[in-house]
Amino acid sequence: MNIVGGLDWFKSSYSGSEGDSCVEVAFSSTGVHVRDSKTQDGPRFAVSSASWRDFLGCVGR
Repeated sequence: MNIVGGLDWFKSSYSGSEGDSCVEVAFSSTGVHVRDSKTQDGPRFAVSSASWRDFLGCVGR
């Protein structure tokens, strides 16, 4: 587990074993949080669960 600030962060199963250029995601009751795995204390953003579903629907095509 990678719990930081009360959030359980994880990388996609599609991420390579090199560990570089990965995006980490954490789910909470307020939405979905996203950060760069290389700078875990760096900038983050959060979107609503509905917006995250819409995003995944677009990139999953």
